[in-house]
Amino acid sequence: MTTMNFARTFFSAVAVAGLFAASAAITSAQQPASGGKVNSFYDLKTTSLDGKPADLASYKGKVSLVVNVASKCGYTPQYEGLEKLYREMKGKGVTLLGFPSNDFGAQEPGTAEEIATFCKNTYDVTFPLFSKGQTKPGAGQSQVYAWLGKSGNLPAWNFSKYVIGKDGKVVAFFPSKTTPDSPELKAALEKALAQ
Repeated sequence: MTTMNFARTFFSAVAVAGLFAASAAITSAQQPASGGKVNSFYDLKTTSLDGKPADLASYKGKVSLVVNVASKCGYTPQYEGLEKLYREMKGKGVTLLGFPSNDFGAQEPGTAEEIATFCKNTYDVTFPLFSKGQTKPGAGQSQVYAWLGKSGNLPAWNFSKYVIGKDGKVVAFFPSKTTPDSPELKAALEKALAQ
């Protein structure tokens, strides 16, 4: 092998190794702070409405209904149906997770304490609520909704609903107008439970 061929082979190998290293660096930058890659909804961490850390892994193995909620919306009365659905289905392995958002019409302007008080006093909400966050894409979007958006659907208004399977994958999405007692939503939850 000539010196020139050796040099070409050597520098090609160095370039390929550099590409692998760059690829590994990009991949690790996409991983959450915990070091694990986000492959499912249940890999995410967030904050509960009372400000405590919340690990969504605690819902793994259950079917989750994820809803972006608001206290001053035309759809706010859905809280009543959501609570009823939660009480009916939690014994079957379904949980309901509420994520307050002020993105649509500034209809969730309150503090965490005001949201909690409103939900308890008005609708006797017992399902878990999390800290207010941004659902819309862009700077400041919550990690939860950034991940949910990869399904191809993001809320267009308050009270949009995602059905998350036991494996943490999005299995269905419903817009705001789909009520908690709608046959389509219940069928999606039952189907996810059967899987």
